[in-house]
Amino acid sequence: MKKYSFILSGGGTGGHIYPAISIADALKEKYPDAEFLFVGAKDRMEMQKVPACNYKIKGLWISGIQRKLSLKNILLPLKLINSLITSFLILKKQRPNIAIGTGGYASAALLKMAGWMGIPTLIQEQNSYPGITNKWLASKASKICVAYPNLEKYFPKEKIIFTGNPIRKEITPINLNKSEARIHFGLKPHKKTLLVIGGSLGAQAINELIAEKITFFEKHNIQVLWQCGKLYYERFKHLASKTVKITAYINKMDLAYISATLIISRAGASSVSELTMVGKPVIFIPSPYVAEDHQTKNAEAIVNEKAALLIPQNQLKSNFESTFENLFYDIDLQEELSKNIKALVKPNATQDIINEIEKIIQA
Repeated sequence: MKKYSFILSGGGTGGHIYPAISIADALKEKYPDAEFLFVGAKDRMEMQKVPACNYKIKGLWISGIQRKLSLKNILLPLKLINSLITSFLILKKQRPNIAIGTGGYASAALLKMAGWMGIPTLIQEQNSYPGITNKWLASKASKICVAYPNLEKYFPKEKIIFTGNPIRKEITPINLNKSEARIHFGLKPHKKTLLVIGGSLGAQAINELIAEKITFFEKHNIQVLWQCGKLYYERFKHLASKTVKITAYINKMDLAYISATLIISRAGASSVSELTMVGKPVIFIPSPYVAEDHQTKNAEAIVNEKAALLIPQNQLKSNFESTFENLFYDIDLQEELSKNIKALVKPNATQDIINEIEKIIQA
């Protein structure tokens, strides 16, 4: 069997990193002798997450555009030129059969240089509204794997493949019931449970909301499994109790999802895709601070299918309690949301992306 070389780039957030790792894992399973290299931004979380999954990674001196006036933007042209040169040297040494990008500004320089060097590229867009990086790379890409329909206005139609987003292996449903999953987290086995997830780093607005509503949840006899993020753990850990379990990061997300009666979540692309697999009633609280407001657009795409509820962050004070109570006490609504969100799952997304990669490298 021919020995292949794969180079992958995507980072800044878990939403870009985990799809890249999922793709690499699937390729490694099929081509165990292949060479793998990740490329990320030097000071971002991929520099820790990728090595933790036993892959090599090289860092670029690169950062994103600050959308407000900032002195950091002055260095951006220099950083981009430096990253393009570094990418050229990496690609020349690695000689990959294909370069795969999952978004984030580190992938911009690498895949742009790969295109200039005649190396085939594949980009994977997780969001319903594409980011600047992937739109910039689209013209040279061999294929563009997307997670939402109707992206022809952003990408060349003939390059688009509707695959869905790769989902982490550990999210695959396992043979365990709710009671056993809840016991794992020290929760009461037969008590209704709210799972709160604010993204890989946590979300200040969601954390402040949950802290404020602990008495509200107690009144409704619901226990809380709360992933607050490492940035906020020290601030909120004192609120833990027999019915409120607080953690910086949940390692066993499969058990967390099984334990949940209801879920409150940000609407990052990876989270949304995982939640379609999970099939539980969800209230999305999108971050309004991400590029192009893509979390709101992701959530709206699900809400439009009557598969979840959405509360804008600026409406939490006025709308949260009524929205939560309506969902909590309406079993028919819970069942409708669960049924509809399950219908949106793309369980073969990773394999469909691998199939497109193989078509390119074997052409």
